[in-house]
Amino acid sequence: MPFGDKVPLQHLRLERPFHRPIREHTKCASMDKILEAILMSSYPDHMKQGLVRRVIEASKQSMDSEQCWLMLELSTKLFLVGDTKFKRSVGKEVLEAYGHYHREAFEEFFNARFLLSLLQEGYGPLGKRSVYVLDYIHLGLPFVSDGPSANDIFSLLRTEVLRKVCERPGLKQCVRISKLLTQYPQCIPMGKRQALFCQQLVRCIGQFRPASGREEAIVDFLDQVIKVSALLQKIWKTQVSSILPSLKELFTIISSTDEQDPPSIALASVVQYVPLELMDGILRNLTNDDSITDVQMMMAIGRMIEWVSWPLGKNIDKWIIALLKGLAAVKKFSILIEITLSKIERVFSKLLYPILREGELSILRYMLLSFQHSHEAFHLLLPHIPRVVAALHKENSNSAASCLEQLAELIHCMFFRFSGFPDLYEPVVEAIKTLPIPNEDRIKYLLGQNAWTSQKNELASFYPRLASKSEPGKIGLINLGNTCYMNSIIQALFMASDFRRSVLSLAENSSQPLMAKLQWLFAFLEHSQRPAISPESFFSASWPPWFTRGAQQDCSEYLKYLLDRLHEEERTGRRIYQKLKESTLISQAEQQQPANKTLIEKMFGGRIKTKIRCLKCLKVSSREEAFTDLSLAFPPVDNHVPIASSSTSLLPVEEMGPQAVQSSVEVPSRTCDSPRRFAKPAVPGENHPQILPVETLGPGSQETPFPPRAEQDATGTKPDEDLALALREQIRGPTASRSVPDLINYFLSPEMLTAENRYHCDNCASLQDAEKLAELTEGPHYLILTLLRFSFDLRAMRRRKILDNVSVPLVLKLPVLMSSEDPSGGANPPRNASACKAFASVVYDLCSVVVHSGVSSESGHYYCYARECEDVAAESNLKDASQSGAPEKPPDVAIQWYLFNDTRVSFSSFESVSNVTSFLPKDTAYLLFYRQRAGQSRDTGRGATGESSRVNGDLHSPDKSLMEAIAKDNIMYLQEQEKEARSRSAYISALPKSPLWWKDFDGDDDDSSSGGCGHDPGGGSSSFHGLVF
Repeated sequence: MPFGDKVPLQHLRLERPFHRPIREHTKCASMDKILEAILMSSYPDHMKQGLVRRVIEASKQSMDSEQCWLMLELSTKLFLVGDTKFKRSVGKEVLEAYGHYHREAFEEFFNARFLLSLLQEGYGPLGKRSVYVLDYIHLGLPFVSDGPSANDIFSLLRTEVLRKVCERPGLKQCVRISKLLTQYPQCIPMGKRQALFCQQLVRCIGQFRPASGREEAIVDFLDQVIKVSALLQKIWKTQVSSILPSLKELFTIISSTDEQDPPSIALASVVQYVPLELMDGILRNLTNDDSITDVQMMMAIGRMIEWVSWPLGKNIDKWIIALLKGLAAVKKFSILIEITLSKIERVFSKLLYPILREGELSILRYMLLSFQHSHEAFHLLLPHIPRVVAALHKENSNSAASCLEQLAELIHCMFFRFSGFPDLYEPVVEAIKTLPIPNEDRIKYLLGQNAWTSQKNELASFYPRLASKSEPGKIGLINLGNTCYMNSIIQALFMASDFRRSVLSLAENSSQPLMAKLQWLFAFLEHSQRPAISPESFFSASWPPWFTRGAQQDCSEYLKYLLDRLHEEERTGRRIYQKLKESTLISQAEQQQPANKTLIEKMFGGRIKTKIRCLKCLKVSSREEAFTDLSLAFPPVDNHVPIASSSTSLLPVEEMGPQAVQSSVEVPSRTCDSPRRFAKPAVPGENHPQILPVETLGPGSQETPFPPRAEQDATGTKPDEDLALALREQIRGPTASRSVPDLINYFLSPEMLTAENRYHCDNCASLQDAEKLAELTEGPHYLILTLLRFSFDLRAMRRRKILDNVSVPLVLKLPVLMSSEDPSGGANPPRNASACKAFASVVYDLCSVVVHSGVSSESGHYYCYARECEDVAAESNLKDASQSGAPEKPPDVAIQWYLFNDTRVSFSSFESVSNVTSFLPKDTAYLLFYRQRAGQSRDTGRGATGESSRVNGDLHSPDKSLMEAIAKDNIMYLQEQEKEARSRSAYISALPKSPLWWKDFDGDDDDSSSGGCGHDPGGGSSSFHGLVF
């Protein structure tokens, strides 16, 4: 409105009845007319400013009250409805001058009724009321605060500011109210009205929005919000009783499920002023309030987590963490799980912004360290970690360096807690390989201090949170509390297909309760629709009595106990059967002679002969015994194996590539047909045979025959000395690059019994130095190898783990003693057969690898790699390869590998099996399962392959009652899934949305710069709005 326009008094709302009547001035022009004429003139503003200054100087002279009123009315009009900044500043200067020099007239003009009219009806034309009324009142208060009308004005303002905030004014009006009340606390409502005022002011803050997304607008918005919230801080300091009502109102706002008008993030500015000493009491009342539903609580926490993006907020992360801890204390785990899984990626993305990093990292730290019942939360971050780490490295600031160290510590804690995912962890390990690694004590401390609960069964209803079977279609096993050692063994046995089919085909037998439970467990693993099942019943039946419940155990010890129990059960059942037969309690038709071997002996049983030769009398004693696994020790780094000069040689164990599918039993015609060999001392008094190698050829390698012995002898070197030297080098080998054949060679090599280990010779009737030698006389159908990684350190007086990397061959040739019959089965033995007919190489295919993750046997985690080893599959692969040319992959490599890690089952590969220790040094192969390849001579396996072919033949499905139980459980599982889906849909739909948050990960940060607070990773300045909102 132009200043010169005539505005009717009723539109200006000056309410003349409250002021003196104006008398006509005819003598001379009044000061107000002069001032008005100056402002309406065409002079430049600087000339007008000089003239206005003279008018203001004239106000210092004495002046009648009527003239003062006219000037006050004009200045009021200028300040409230002036159409330029210059006019408003002139009005301000005139008001201040007359308030200072004409105090009495100013008090009479600036009365309570006039202010009430301004506040309730406004000033200016209808539809264009002035927005500066509060500024005008604020301007005039200093000149009346000590006057007689001060109490009336303050009382009026206490009522009117409460009314104003109840009308939900905008941000700028709230700023004006805050300025007024901050300078004049006498205007703050009192008593119950004060709590109501705080509640309504919180409501107003919840509706604030920035004018635009430009950086200038955001900075201005932040400044204005801080001014408003500072008023709450001022009130709370003087009246602590008003804090709780304010926070209740705040929670009501953020817990609202109405997503049409979500509360403003500006509410974050309120929480930072709440004294931390009140936190525990406030949150205790909140988490124990039964009137608050889970949906409301999730909405509130979700919005609070968004508050951390408020750049100037303080202590917000502390409130969020305290609230999460409070919910854990009252065991509201469903809320914690949903909030963590829905928000953890959002929190992680904000680590890219230096201004938010400290608070976000605190929340991320608590979320990860508390979410210990499942790997799900951590695994959500795995795809994003390498990029965020790279961005922090690129930022190259102290803040980024500190964040990287703390992030690496968190990641290693998660590796320790959720080991068994080498395929997923490999990119992360590569990303953080240059960052410090915390020691195990630090990791255990962090995990122990932050878990929601130490009793895992309290989370049973929430774990595992799986909607369907794993992608590979295999079924996992639920960890019952440090039972990963059992789960890994069960999965390895289940993937031993011949053994699995044999167990499933067994008829019901009450004399073998443990085998019956294993049959049930295998049947559920085979036919259940659940993604994971509980092995609790089998665990209770197979648990070794000396094991401590809830503690980590040695999986090898458990396997030996389990196989021994199953073996003894079957033997006991046979004895019972025999007694029943002898007492003629069973019919003649049922009297079938039971097999000589138990199922465990058929599948896992082998035999080994131990020979000891006294070095004094040269007498040899031998003992043959059965075994179900071979325990392979690690040779010392400085190991020196005494090799006696002899004409007999022990050739080394050999690994062969997966394409080597030629004849499975090889009988070399000469003692030097292997590329590697070592001498074994001859035992006088017997015709010593030649021992064939356990061969090691990598994929794609070819077996290269050695030159004839005559060519070697022509070099002038004694063959036996060369062999002894080769043996020492092979057994010793580089510490970080051992192989399974190295350990088997060490196991089969001669051992000298001297000093404290001397042998008691019966012939000499005294302790004598002796030589000990082991020979395999029968190869098991499934060869189990245990790598003895755990030893007792006498210097440190504690058990330690050998972390040496051991390469595991896919195909293994093992020397097994044959019978005196012709191993080739032909009528005409080959030339030199008398020298090499005693041993043959038996081919084994790798089936399973149980990996231990950790640094001691009392802690850590077990998981299992496994694949189906089927003779039929191998033959079909070979047939297809012969028809279509060379296959893309060798048959053994092409067979799918799986990774079994408790409830999680995923696809894997032999490459992952081979490289797991290279990028996860604490994850080392511990138990190996090899299956004897079919088609080999019965003399080498003593009927093992024959039994396996029978096992693969006439089999029947599991018992009818067992299949009915599985079908019933599958129906129950589907019903559980339906119920869970319905309950989860309510939770998920209630979670607050975070629009476009994924851009924090998807944006291109190649050209971003650090140091700012922009949207780009590293602190670029592309969008400040993207950072805050």
